[in-house]
Amino acid sequence: MKIFLFIPILLLLIVTPAFGALSDATGLVNRLDVETSGYTFEINTVANFDIQGFDFDKDKKRLTLYINSGLENNLGEIIIPQNLLGGNFTFYLNDQEFFPEIKSNDKISFVTLNFTGSGNNKLELFGTTYLDGLTERDEIELKEPDFVREALQKGETFDDSFGWWALAGSLVVITVYVVMKIKKKK
Repeated sequence: MKIFLFIPILLLLIVTPAFGALSDATGLVNRLDVETSGYTFEINTVANFDIQGFDFDKDKKRLTLYINSGLENNLGEIIIPQNLLGGNFTFYLNDQEFFPEIKSNDKISFVTLNFTGSGNNKLELFGTTYLDGLTERDEIELKEPDFVREALQKGETFDDSFGWWALAGSLVVITVYVVMKIKKKK
């Protein structure tokens, strides 16, 4: 009987908690898709704060990140494609000039942010080059195939006609299978 009392006490000491406090260095990964001039660029961030949204202004060559943090000490990394924004960067954090560490090569700019302040923050990045090595292009309009256009003119949707073809194909396969089974029995 004493063993049954000992097991729960032992389990309390052995079982570790499933949830614990997060470290200040825990990284949240965000992928921001910037669509501009017919291109889509991916900006990657890893930070101990949340990026709630962003704006991109191609005329001002500016990327604005809207940040929300529950921690006082904030640390983050941003990877910006050189084709999107490049050159010499200028940063503003809450409308005050900010000087993060920047490392660049011919493909990306790697920005390390380290700042204090919990709550909502706004980070603005200004570049000196935009679409470096690329030309602006118009959005390509995809043309529907003729059979889809004809079906839609008849009042059918593409899903309706596909459903009928799938049903007909299934019936043919089942019929062939049944006929083969009947012939094998004879």
